[in-house]
Amino acid sequence: MARDRDSGFHSAAGLIRYFDQEDEKALKIPPWFVVALCIGLAAIVLYITYQWPIS
Repeated sequence: MARDRDSGFHSAAGLIRYFDQEDEKALKIPPWFVVALCIGLAAIVLYITYQWPIS
């Protein structure tokens, strides 16, 4: 017989239950680091395209 569990919303396809649980061993990256990484990568790409144009 099935056990009674808190099943949550069925229309969300289990995503709500998935995001409610946090893994203690997971790598945690602060949001500012992601933004800084994106800005740095964009600056590198712009610098490379400026130094070595395609045509």
